[in-house]
Order: sequence, then structure tokens, then C-alpha cells
Amino acid sequence: MNARARVLADLEARRCASADAVSALEDACSARQWWAEQWPQGEVYVAGLVAQDVQDALLETVGRWPLCLRCGADAPEHALYIQPDLGGPDPVWVCEESGEVVAPLGGL
Repeated sequence: MNARARVLADLEARRCASADAVSALEDACSARQWWAEQWPQGEVYVAGLVAQDVQDALLETVGRWPLCLRCGADAPEHALYIQPDLGGPDPVWVCEESGEVVAPLGGL
């Protein structure tokens, strides 16, 4: 539920919480719940992995999400990505261009 709340907060912050996006989030949470049940030690990775799953699903339907708003109008459109790649206890959104941390997951 923590992962769902954090990703939903970021979807809402970027005005992307459409029915399709929330459905993708629900699907990701369901799949990762099963995954965490199979590997309980991996529970700390779930939030970041759910965010990555939603990113992948949205890329196919609406495009890149979340877009970086920090770099300004002069920069080409680019996305944020979750670090560390395989999740961890404190996943953060990182700018694809600058490599700088933009916000913690759930903090956009």
C-alpha cells in the first residue's frame, strides 16, 4: 500500500492520474505483491519497482512520465527515472539529463 500511495501521489502531482494510469498502477501493485510474497527480503524494493512498472506502462500509452520540470524551457524534453535501478529502501527521482536527484518517490 505504501508503494501505491507514493506512486499515486506522483501521478497526481504531475496531473497524470488518469483511469489508465491508475489501472497500470493497480496492475503493478498486484504483480509486485506476488513478487514480494515470493521473496520477502525484497519488500524494500517494491516501491521503486512499482514506479518503474508504471513508467513502462505509461510509455506505451501516453509517453514519458514523469517529465523533468527542473531543467527549464531551454532543455529538450526528458524524463526522470528511479534510482537505484532495482529499487531500495529510499528510491528517488533523478533527472535523465543532469543526473541530479529531483525528489524522493512520492515527493514530486
